[in-house]
Amino acid sequence: MDFKDSDAEATYRAAARDWLDANIAEHAAGHYPDDMTKAKAWQARKAAGGYACITWPQEWGGGGGTPIESVIFGQEEAKHAVDGGYFTIGLGMCVPTVMAYADDTTKHRFVGPAVRGDEIWSQLFSEPAGGSDVAAIRTRAVRDGDDWVINGQKLWTSGAHYSDYGIVLVRTNPDVPKHQGLTMFWLDLKAPGIEIRPIHQMSGGSSFNEVWFEDVRISDAQRLGPVDGGWKVALFTLMNERLAIGTSGGVGPEDILAFAAQANGADGPLLKDAAFRQTLADWWVQSEGLRNTRMRTITALSKGQVPGPESSIGKIVAANQLQAIGNTAVEAGDQYGIISAPALTPLKGAFHAATMWAPGLRIAGGTDEILKNIIAERVLGLPGEIRVDKDQAFRDLPVGA
Repeated sequence: MDFKDSDAEATYRAAARDWLDANIAEHAAGHYPDDMTKAKAWQARKAAGGYACITWPQEWGGGGGTPIESVIFGQEEAKHAVDGGYFTIGLGMCVPTVMAYADDTTKHRFVGPAVRGDEIWSQLFSEPAGGSDVAAIRTRAVRDGDDWVINGQKLWTSGAHYSDYGIVLVRTNPDVPKHQGLTMFWLDLKAPGIEIRPIHQMSGGSSFNEVWFEDVRISDAQRLGPVDGGWKVALFTLMNERLAIGTSGGVGPEDILAFAAQANGADGPLLKDAAFRQTLADWWVQSEGLRNTRMRTITALSKGQVPGPESSIGKIVAANQLQAIGNTAVEAGDQYGIISAPALTPLKGAFHAATMWAPGLRIAGGTDEILKNIIAERVLGLPGEIRVDKDQAFRDLPVGA
């Protein structure tokens, strides 16, 4: 691994810092009616400066840069309080799939507006009967001339309630094994027959949704990839998803160290508790491991290589650590730990937010168990799990299988 910037990388980092320093100040001085408008304004500013979707070709609105330049800008942007979360799914997962599988007319219509933040996308994969098995999708699309008619339900769709468009994986052939009868489409989430129901979360927010389809008619021109060949398209999307959500954000060991320096445990100052100190040391070692793993990925990117399934390691470790840190800080507050008002709690309630959000993060983008299987089979080369339904027609599988 190489922890230092090359001369060219150092020059790029300096230019990115200068651009951020100048534009963050101007952006912060603006007046916006809501967070969405503010986020879109920042995305548009980045696009105009060539810093949105840095690795994408300039003809599609990107920066025409390298993966390592994208990483460098991301590192520098992360030092500022700007919100790009509305665009993570679209630009990290959906639109790359559109760019890879759609025709030129579709790409010219959608890629530029997404890069500029004019339109937001979401990904519709998960279903109630599928669990972590993406190939167990039961939402059906039936051919009707040049159109398809979709009926079914999606679940845990992040951001669907504020998205304009989405990519959806549906069952088009139930007479073949489950991985062979899927097809991917893009669709307008405002189309007739689509109902989006936000799910109230224990954190108080509603970032996830149920999405219902009742006789939703779409054109075959909206198909991404071949009929019944959607599994390959889905794998492309999921590969991008692993990279897009490979880190958790939120609180880390340094935050709970600062908290412990002024908090009391059951037997005195928390920082002097031997068990807590051991746990803190474990978190610190994990964080350093994550940092070095990310540096290995960055080094691969700088050499023009493509990161592989080892990127799954980051989310497993980071999400579990986030949950453990949040739980520990809340429990250390004893009876005061139930107070979650940002104005009355450490770090404006960040530990409570971690406690409430981390369980969902451990499910989003692949559960811990799924990611452990990926690491075991594709990174460590261990034997794959036995899959008894591999050659069985989907219509013959019991519900929930």
